[in-house]
Amino acid sequence: MAKLTKKQKLIAEKVDSEKLYGFDEALGVLKEFASKKFDETVEVAMNLGVDPRHADQMVRGMVSLPAGTGKEMKVAVFAKGDKAEEALKAGADKVGAEDLMEDMQAGNLNYDRVIATPDMMGVVGRLGKVLGPKGLMPNPKLGTVTPNVAQAVKDAKGGQVEFRVEKQGIIHSGIGKISFTEDQLKTNFKALTDAIVKAKPAGAKGKYVQKVALSSSMGPGLKIDVTEVEGA
Repeated sequence: MAKLTKKQKLIAEKVDSEKLYGFDEALGVLKEFASKKFDETVEVAMNLGVDPRHADQMVRGMVSLPAGTGKEMKVAVFAKGDKAEEALKAGADKVGAEDLMEDMQAGNLNYDRVIATPDMMGVVGRLGKVLGPKGLMPNPKLGTVTPNVAQAVKDAKGGQVEFRVEKQGIIHSGIGKISFTEDQLKTNFKALTDAIVKAKPAGAKGKYVQKVALSSSMGPGLKIDVTEVEGA
């Protein structure tokens, strides 16, 4: 068996894997063990009582984190003419039409969000096999197919994140950096969990929010008391 590092030993002594923590206490533990070398991302995992294989139990949406994400979002926009100009002015990293499609087909997919005007969906549709698996396909329900590209770019750059339930019924999402203040992370946690509770699908039966955990990139995972989530 591999020897535990000094940090792992400390975590093993200090962290109770069975305990249900309050958000503030859990965050205090994560901050205590945070890396001094880089700014770790604080992540939330929520186990939901849904089976996403059924269309009426899919949980997906967008939410703006009030304190931002602490991450630089790379945004590509499919638009022409005035709309292309608007997207560039709003801060899009790449704007184009057929040329952008060809660029993506060639494997240049280093983006966090892809946005398109409705008239460009004929072009974007040809990228389904490329963008779909990466969760980057523009979608009108998520506001990423819109005539208002400038606002969509600003939202993406300003701390808007997408949440999407995975096969096992779990949603993972970052809520900021460990260097954020306690208040900033708590506000972001509330915004995310409120949005997920609000997105409860009609097909969900029984208890919706079953488990919640808080972790950081290199820190321990801590169970959070579900009562910390309003409406759970």
